[in-house]
Order: sequence, then C-alpha cells, then structure tokens
Amino acid sequence: MSKISRFTGKVVTLAKSAVGGRGESAAPQGGGGFADYAVVSLHCLRIYLEKSYREALDLLSEMPQILAEIGLEEADLPDHSTLVKAFDRIKMAVWRVLLRLSAQLHEPSGHAAMDATFFDRENASKHYCRRTNYRVQTLKTTALVDTESQAILDVHCTTKKRHDTQIGWQLARRNAGELHSLAADKGYDWQRFRDKLREEDVRPLIKHREFRPIDHAHNARIDGTLYGQRALSETVFSVIKRTLGDAVRARSWYREFREIVLMCAVYNIKRTVN
Repeated sequence: MSKISRFTGKVVTLAKSAVGGRGESAAPQGGGGFADYAVVSLHCLRIYLEKSYREALDLLSEMPQILAEIGLEEADLPDHSTLVKAFDRIKMAVWRVLLRLSAQLHEPSGHAAMDATFFDRENASKHYCRRTNYRVQTLKTTALVDTESQAILDVHCTTKKRHDTQIGWQLARRNAGELHSLAADKGYDWQRFRDKLREEDVRPLIKHREFRPIDHAHNARIDGTLYGQRALSETVFSVIKRTLGDAVRARSWYREFREIVLMCAVYNIKRTVN
C-alpha cells in the first residue's frame, strides 16, 4: 500500500470522527451536498499534495483508488469553488478537533515545547491589497509540540502584535491537563506565566533574562536535557515549511487560520504513515 493510500485511510477515519458523519454517503445523493468528512478529506489531500484547489482535483481525478478510500468516483469530484465554499462553511472547531485527533495518533510524553514562527501570506495584487486593506504580509504561528513524538498538540495564529507570554499561556491553559513540563525560550520569560503553569501542575522550563545574580542561579537549576528539547519545535516548523509549504494560499484571515491548523493536522498524520 502506498504512502498516500495509507495517509488517505487515516484521514478518512479521523474526518468521520471529527464531523460525526460515519453513516453518511460521501457523494451528493438526491440533490444533497457532499458529506463533511469527504470535504475534510479532500482538503487534507490538497495540503498533502501541496497543490492549489484546481491542481489537487485534477491530480485526484487520476487516482481512482484514493477516491475510493473516501467513497467517491471521478465523476463525483466537486468543482474547486465547492471546496472553497466548504472551507468557509466548516467551522474552526472541526479543524481543531481534527488536529486533536491527529495528535492522539502519537504516544504523548507529557513534556512539551513551545515556539513561534511566521508563515507568509501569499502575494496578492496591489489592487486587491488596496481594496481589502490587505497590509499584513505574515502570519504569526505558535505551536505546542510534544518533545518525544514531535507531534503538534495545539497551535495559535494571529496577524496582530501580541506578546509571546500571552499566547503561551493561552496555549498552555488549553492543554495543561496533559502536560508535565513546558520548555520555551527567553521570549516567554514572565514570572506570572511561570506561576500560572505551576498552579496547573506544569513544570516551567523557561530561562530568565540574566540581569541579576539570582537570574543566573535560577537558570543553573533548570534541567538542561529537557530544556534543550525546546529546539524540537523549531525542527517541526522546518519540516512543515519544507514539505507542506511556507505560505498560506487563503486570502481571508479566518481561512488562513484554518489552513494553518489543517497543515499541522496533516503533518501529524504524515508522521504516522512515513
């Protein structure tokens, strides 16, 4: 069985769990629409193939075995505009559930690392930028990564300037029940952040900026092995950008956020089939 076939099989299973559509027919019947799990699966394959909507559908039309995994035939494939509209219709909550389920394919260690990177927003025409006030050219993405499996547990996206500690606490609070420790660089140096983590029984591995002798003492007490694993979050971002792309194709910010979450879910699933 090929990698793309194994990938599709896992995607369909997770998509059905995420949308709760196990008994629904994938293709439209009697004037109905496509099943949500089929649409989610097609979007995952679009990201996996690193193609635009049109290009991905053209490729899939030559892959009857892959379409059969979803429950579709070549004649059933939707128009690219149908997929675009479905991306608007399916709420962010569904994509986050898919990400959560994809992370559960990996054995969690309880030790996580956090870091941020920037994804480019695909170049738009000057006319489009003026018409829509499209000024921000990058998308700040912060990921919470399990250091043993290198699976992405959660992700945060923003186009605004927010301090790393605020984003970090938002991510950590959502996942505190599954964490034993959290490693991050000095950009997350905030004593209140450490205190909040300890209140949730999460051990903070965040070095202090060294202004006083006591800061050196605090840093010397940090477990060097666990702290060194924070670099794995940078490794994960590097893999995603090399294999799935370093830019988002969507134009609207909410579609871009969904696309980042989807890329992280596809990354998690790919790790289980490679």
